[in-house]
Amino acid sequence: MDYSRNIMVDGDVRMPGKDKLLQGNEDRTDSGLDSLKDEEYNNIVKDIQNLRIPSDPNPIYEPEGWKLQTNEDGDTLLHLAIIHEAKDLAFEAIRRSYRDTFYLNRQNHLHQTPLHLAIITEQCEIAEKLLQAGCNPEIRDYRGNTPLHIASEKGSLCGVGVIVQNCNDHLSSLLQHANYNGHTCLHLASNNGFLAIVENLIMLGADVNAQEPCNGRTALHIAVDRQNSQLMHLLLKYGADVNRITYQGYSPCQLTWGRSNLEIQQYLLDVTEERLQYLPESEDEDSSESESEHSDDEYSYDDCKFTCQGLH
Repeated sequence: MDYSRNIMVDGDVRMPGKDKLLQGNEDRTDSGLDSLKDEEYNNIVKDIQNLRIPSDPNPIYEPEGWKLQTNEDGDTLLHLAIIHEAKDLAFEAIRRSYRDTFYLNRQNHLHQTPLHLAIITEQCEIAEKLLQAGCNPEIRDYRGNTPLHIASEKGSLCGVGVIVQNCNDHLSSLLQHANYNGHTCLHLASNNGFLAIVENLIMLGADVNAQEPCNGRTALHIAVDRQNSQLMHLLLKYGADVNRITYQGYSPCQLTWGRSNLEIQQYLLDVTEERLQYLPESEDEDSSESESEHSDDEYSYDDCKFTCQGLH
Protein backbone atom coordinates (compact mmCIF):
# COMPACT_ATOMS: atom_id res chain seq x y z
CA MET A 1 0.00 0.00 0.00
CA ASP A 2 1.09 3.55 -0.69
CA TYR A 3 0.22 5.49 2.45
CA SER A 4 1.45 8.71 0.86
CA ARG A 5 -1.61 8.84 -1.40
CA ASN A 6 -3.98 10.68 0.91
CA ILE A 7 -7.39 12.01 -0.12
CA MET A 8 -8.35 15.50 0.93
CA VAL A 9 -12.03 15.87 1.89
CA ASP A 10 -13.21 19.31 3.06
CA GLY A 11 -9.75 20.03 4.48
CA ASP A 12 -9.55 16.71 6.33
CA VAL A 13 -7.24 13.82 5.55
CA ARG A 14 -8.84 10.49 4.74
CA MET A 15 -6.72 7.37 4.29
CA PRO A 16 -7.72 5.19 1.33
CA GLY A 17 -10.38 2.70 2.34
CA LYS A 18 -11.24 4.42 5.62
CA ASP A 19 -14.84 5.38 6.44
CA LYS A 20 -13.91 7.73 9.22
CA LEU A 21 -12.44 11.19 8.80
CA LEU A 22 -9.33 11.87 10.86
CA GLN A 23 -9.26 15.44 12.06
CA GLY A 24 -5.79 16.98 12.08
CA ASN A 25 -6.12 18.04 15.72
CA GLU A 26 -7.57 14.76 17.09
CA ASP A 27 -5.62 12.02 18.87
CA ARG A 28 -5.59 8.70 17.10
CA THR A 29 -7.48 6.07 19.08
CA ASP A 30 -7.59 3.09 16.69
CA SER A 31 -5.15 1.22 14.47
CA GLY A 32 -7.11 1.91 11.30
CA LEU A 33 -7.12 -1.78 10.42
CA ASP A 34 -10.87 -2.17 10.97
CA SER A 35 -11.65 0.10 8.05
CA LEU A 36 -9.26 -1.53 5.57
CA LYS A 37 -10.51 -3.67 2.73
CA ASP A 38 -9.83 -7.39 3.01
CA GLU A 39 -7.23 -7.33 0.24
CA GLU A 40 -5.38 -4.41 1.81
CA TYR A 41 -5.48 -6.05 5.23
CA ASN A 42 -4.11 -9.34 3.85
CA ASN A 43 -1.26 -7.52 2.12
CA ILE A 44 -0.23 -5.90 5.40
CA VAL A 45 -0.34 -9.27 7.19
CA LYS A 46 1.97 -10.73 4.55
CA ASP A 47 4.36 -7.81 4.89
CA ILE A 48 4.52 -8.23 8.67
CA GLN A 49 5.11 -11.97 8.33
CA ASN A 50 8.12 -11.27 6.08
CA LEU A 51 9.76 -9.02 8.68
CA ARG A 52 12.61 -10.67 10.61
CA ILE A 53 14.81 -9.35 13.42
CA PRO A 54 18.38 -10.52 12.79
CA SER A 55 19.76 -12.81 15.45
CA ASP A 56 22.37 -11.38 17.82
CA PRO A 57 25.84 -12.57 16.64
CA ASN A 58 26.98 -12.65 20.26
CA PRO A 59 24.01 -13.95 22.21
CA ILE A 60 24.14 -14.00 25.99
CA TYR A 61 24.09 -17.57 27.21
CA GLU A 62 25.11 -19.69 30.11
CA PRO A 63 28.39 -21.46 29.27
CA GLU A 64 28.71 -25.18 29.77
CA GLY A 65 30.08 -26.14 33.16
CA TRP A 66 33.33 -27.63 31.87
CA LYS A 67 34.23 -24.32 30.26
CA LEU A 68 34.28 -22.61 33.64
CA GLN A 69 36.73 -25.03 35.24
CA THR A 70 40.43 -24.14 35.63
CA ASN A 71 43.26 -25.62 37.68
CA GLU A 72 45.73 -23.82 39.97
CA ASP A 73 47.74 -22.65 36.94
CA GLY A 74 44.69 -21.14 35.26
CA ASP A 75 44.59 -23.87 32.61
CA THR A 76 41.21 -24.78 31.17
CA LEU A 77 40.26 -28.24 29.97
CA LEU A 78 41.37 -27.21 26.48
CA HIS A 79 44.76 -26.01 27.77
CA LEU A 80 45.25 -29.32 29.57
CA ALA A 81 44.18 -31.43 26.60
CA ILE A 82 46.81 -29.68 24.47
CA ILE A 83 49.52 -29.91 27.15
CA HIS A 84 48.95 -33.66 27.54
CA GLU A 85 48.52 -34.13 23.79
CA ALA A 86 45.04 -35.61 24.20
CA LYS A 87 44.12 -34.75 20.63
CA ASP A 88 40.64 -36.28 20.53
CA LEU A 89 39.64 -34.36 23.64
CA ALA A 90 41.18 -31.15 22.28
CA PHE A 91 39.34 -31.50 18.96
CA GLU A 92 36.03 -32.10 20.76
CA ALA A 93 36.55 -29.07 23.01
CA ILE A 94 37.33 -26.92 19.96
CA ARG A 95 34.29 -28.25 18.12
CA ARG A 96 32.05 -27.45 21.08
CA SER A 97 33.60 -23.96 21.32
CA TYR A 98 33.38 -22.89 17.67
CA ARG A 99 33.31 -19.06 17.59
CA ASP A 100 33.23 -18.96 21.38
CA THR A 101 36.12 -16.50 21.40
CA PHE A 102 35.93 -15.95 25.16
CA TYR A 103 36.78 -19.60 25.80
CA LEU A 104 39.15 -20.12 22.87
CA ASN A 105 41.20 -17.07 23.88
CA ARG A 106 41.18 -17.81 27.60
CA GLN A 107 44.66 -17.20 29.09
CA ASN A 108 46.27 -19.12 31.92
CA HIS A 109 48.45 -17.54 34.61
CA LEU A 110 51.31 -17.22 32.09
CA HIS A 111 48.90 -15.42 29.74
CA GLN A 112 49.08 -18.33 27.30
CA THR A 113 46.10 -19.13 25.13
CA PRO A 114 45.48 -22.65 23.80
CA LEU A 115 47.09 -21.47 20.55
CA HIS A 116 50.33 -20.59 22.36
CA LEU A 117 50.44 -24.09 23.82
CA ALA A 118 49.66 -25.77 20.49
CA ILE A 119 52.63 -23.98 18.91
CA ILE A 120 54.92 -24.71 21.87
CA THR A 121 54.08 -28.43 21.71
CA GLU A 122 54.32 -28.54 17.90
CA GLN A 123 50.71 -29.67 17.47
CA CYS A 124 50.07 -27.81 14.24
CA GLU A 125 46.84 -29.63 13.41
CA ILE A 126 45.31 -28.40 16.65
CA ALA A 127 46.69 -24.91 16.01
CA GLU A 128 44.95 -24.90 12.64
CA LYS A 129 41.63 -25.97 14.18
CA LEU A 130 41.95 -23.24 16.83
CA LEU A 131 42.56 -20.54 14.23
CA GLN A 132 39.65 -21.74 12.10
CA ALA A 133 37.37 -21.77 15.15
CA GLY A 134 38.17 -18.15 15.99
CA CYS A 135 41.29 -18.06 18.20
CA ASN A 136 43.01 -14.66 18.10
CA PRO A 137 46.68 -15.00 17.01
CA GLU A 138 47.62 -11.51 18.27
CA ILE A 139 47.19 -12.24 21.99
CA ARG A 140 50.49 -12.00 23.90
CA ASP A 141 51.84 -14.19 26.67
CA TYR A 142 53.67 -12.94 29.79
CA ARG A 143 56.79 -12.18 27.71
CA GLY A 144 54.84 -10.30 25.07
CA ASN A 145 55.14 -13.14 22.58
CA THR A 146 52.41 -13.97 20.11
CA PRO A 147 52.26 -17.57 18.87
CA LEU A 148 54.18 -16.43 15.76
CA HIS A 149 56.98 -15.10 17.98
CA ILE A 150 57.21 -18.51 19.63
CA ALA A 151 57.24 -20.40 16.33
CA SER A 152 59.93 -18.07 14.96
CA GLU A 153 62.10 -18.41 18.05
CA LYS A 154 61.73 -22.20 18.09
CA GLY A 155 62.48 -22.52 14.39
CA SER A 156 59.15 -24.25 13.80
CA LEU A 157 58.46 -24.13 10.07
CA CYS A 158 55.19 -25.97 10.69
CA GLY A 159 54.14 -23.47 13.34
CA VAL A 160 55.00 -20.44 11.21
CA GLY A 161 53.24 -21.98 8.22
CA VAL A 162 49.98 -22.82 9.97
CA ILE A 163 49.75 -19.33 11.50
CA VAL A 164 50.46 -17.34 8.34
CA GLN A 165 48.11 -19.51 6.28
CA ASN A 166 45.17 -19.07 8.63
CA CYS A 167 45.33 -15.45 9.74
CA ASN A 168 45.58 -13.20 6.70
CA ASP A 169 43.73 -10.40 8.46
CA HIS A 170 46.28 -10.37 11.29
CA LEU A 171 49.49 -11.08 9.38
CA SER A 172 50.66 -7.50 8.87
CA SER A 173 50.29 -6.72 12.58
CA LEU A 174 51.94 -9.97 13.64
CA LEU A 175 55.02 -9.24 11.55
CA GLN A 176 55.37 -5.79 13.12
CA HIS A 177 54.72 -6.69 16.76
CA ALA A 178 57.70 -6.54 19.12
CA ASN A 179 57.64 -8.56 22.32
CA TYR A 180 58.45 -7.07 25.72
CA ASN A 181 62.19 -7.44 25.00
CA GLY A 182 61.78 -5.41 21.82
CA HIS A 183 62.15 -8.32 19.39
CA THR A 184 60.03 -8.89 16.31
CA CYS A 185 59.57 -12.37 14.86
CA LEU A 186 62.34 -11.59 12.35
CA HIS A 187 64.74 -10.62 15.15
CA LEU A 188 64.06 -13.88 16.99
CA ALA A 189 64.50 -16.05 13.91
CA SER A 190 67.69 -14.17 12.98
CA ASN A 191 69.11 -14.43 16.48
CA ASN A 192 68.77 -18.22 16.33
CA GLY A 193 69.96 -18.55 12.74
CA PHE A 194 66.78 -20.03 11.28
CA LEU A 195 67.44 -18.98 7.69
CA ALA A 196 64.33 -20.55 6.12
CA ILE A 197 62.06 -18.76 8.57
CA VAL A 198 63.96 -15.48 8.12
CA GLU A 199 63.46 -15.68 4.37
CA ASN A 200 59.82 -16.69 4.75
CA LEU A 201 59.04 -13.79 7.09
CA ILE A 202 60.70 -11.24 4.82
CA MET A 203 58.83 -12.55 1.77
CA LEU A 204 55.58 -12.27 3.74
CA GLY A 205 56.27 -8.59 4.43
CA ALA A 206 58.46 -8.38 7.55
CA ASP A 207 60.61 -5.24 7.57
CA VAL A 208 64.19 -6.42 7.01
CA ASN A 209 65.46 -3.15 8.51
CA ALA A 210 63.22 -3.13 11.58
CA GLN A 211 65.13 -1.95 14.65
CA GLU A 212 64.82 -3.31 18.15
CA PRO A 213 63.17 -0.62 20.28
CA CYS A 214 65.65 -1.17 23.10
CA ASN A 215 68.93 -0.62 21.22
CA GLY A 216 68.17 -0.12 17.53
CA ARG A 217 69.78 -3.30 16.22
CA THR A 218 68.53 -4.63 12.91
CA ALA A 219 68.67 -8.27 11.83
CA LEU A 220 71.93 -7.43 10.05
CA HIS A 221 73.48 -6.22 13.30
CA ILE A 222 72.35 -9.49 14.86
CA ALA A 223 74.02 -11.45 12.03
CA VAL A 224 77.31 -9.71 12.89
CA ASP A 225 76.84 -10.32 16.60
CA ARG A 226 76.23 -14.01 15.88
CA GLN A 227 79.04 -14.09 13.30
CA ASN A 228 76.64 -15.72 10.85
CA SER A 229 77.83 -15.03 7.31
CA GLN A 230 74.99 -16.99 5.69
CA LEU A 231 72.43 -14.89 7.51
CA MET A 232 74.29 -11.72 6.53
CA HIS A 233 74.22 -12.61 2.82
CA LEU A 234 70.55 -13.60 2.99
CA LEU A 235 69.58 -10.31 4.62
CA LEU A 236 71.60 -8.29 2.13
CA LYS A 237 69.89 -10.20 -0.70
CA TYR A 238 66.55 -8.90 0.56
CA GLY A 239 67.65 -5.30 0.96
CA ALA A 240 69.14 -5.00 4.43
CA ASP A 241 70.64 -1.53 4.91
CA VAL A 242 74.38 -1.81 5.65
CA ASN A 243 74.44 1.84 6.73
CA ARG A 244 71.66 1.59 9.31
CA ILE A 245 73.06 2.44 12.74
CA THR A 246 72.01 1.44 16.24
CA TYR A 247 70.85 4.01 18.77
CA GLN A 248 74.48 4.19 19.98
CA GLY A 249 75.57 5.02 16.45
CA TYR A 250 77.11 1.73 15.26
CA SER A 251 76.76 0.28 11.79
CA PRO A 252 76.96 -3.50 11.21
CA CYS A 253 80.45 -3.04 9.80
CA GLN A 254 81.64 -1.19 12.90
CA LEU A 255 80.49 -4.14 15.02
CA THR A 256 82.83 -6.49 13.13
CA TRP A 257 85.92 -5.03 14.78
CA GLY A 258 87.28 -7.27 17.49
CA ARG A 259 85.44 -10.29 16.12
CA SER A 260 86.89 -13.38 14.53
CA ASN A 261 85.01 -13.73 11.23
CA LEU A 262 87.13 -11.74 8.78
CA GLU A 263 84.89 -12.76 5.86
CA ILE A 264 82.01 -10.79 7.32
CA GLN A 265 84.23 -7.82 8.08
CA GLN A 266 85.80 -7.69 4.62
CA TYR A 267 82.49 -8.00 2.84
CA LEU A 268 80.88 -5.22 4.87
CA LEU A 269 83.94 -2.98 4.43
CA ASP A 270 83.42 -3.18 0.67
CA VAL A 271 79.74 -2.13 0.78
CA THR A 272 79.52 0.25 3.75
CA GLU A 273 79.99 4.03 3.60
CA GLU A 274 83.51 5.01 4.60
CA ARG A 275 82.36 7.06 7.57
CA LEU A 276 80.68 3.96 9.03
CA GLN A 277 83.45 1.44 8.41
CA TYR A 278 85.52 1.96 11.53
CA LEU A 279 84.82 2.52 15.18
CA PRO A 280 84.62 6.18 16.22
CA GLU A 281 87.81 5.84 18.25
CA SER A 282 89.78 4.82 15.12
CA GLU A 283 90.82 7.70 12.94
CA ASP A 284 91.86 5.60 9.97
CA GLU A 285 92.63 2.07 8.90
CA ASP A 286 96.35 2.42 9.65
CA SER A 287 95.84 3.32 13.27
CA SER A 288 93.44 0.43 13.67
CA GLU A 289 95.88 -2.00 12.10
CA SER A 290 98.83 -0.67 14.10
CA GLU A 291 96.94 -1.21 17.33
CA SER A 292 96.08 -4.75 16.33
CA GLU A 293 99.75 -5.47 15.55
CA HIS A 294 100.80 -5.00 19.19
CA SER A 295 101.13 -8.23 21.09
CA ASP A 296 99.22 -8.86 24.27
CA ASP A 297 102.50 -8.88 26.21
CA GLU A 298 103.22 -5.25 25.36
CA TYR A 299 100.04 -4.07 27.03
CA SER A 300 99.73 -6.63 29.79
CA TYR A 301 100.67 -6.08 33.38
CA ASP A 302 99.91 -7.74 36.63
CA ASP A 303 97.64 -5.31 38.42
CA CYS A 304 98.32 -6.91 41.80
CA LYS A 305 102.10 -6.77 41.39
CA PHE A 306 101.98 -3.20 40.20
CA THR A 307 100.01 -2.15 43.24
CA CYS A 308 102.27 -4.04 45.66
CA GLN A 309 105.40 -2.51 44.18
CA GLY A 310 103.98 0.93 44.62
CA LEU A 311 103.45 0.28 48.35
CA HIS A 312 107.06 -0.71 49.05
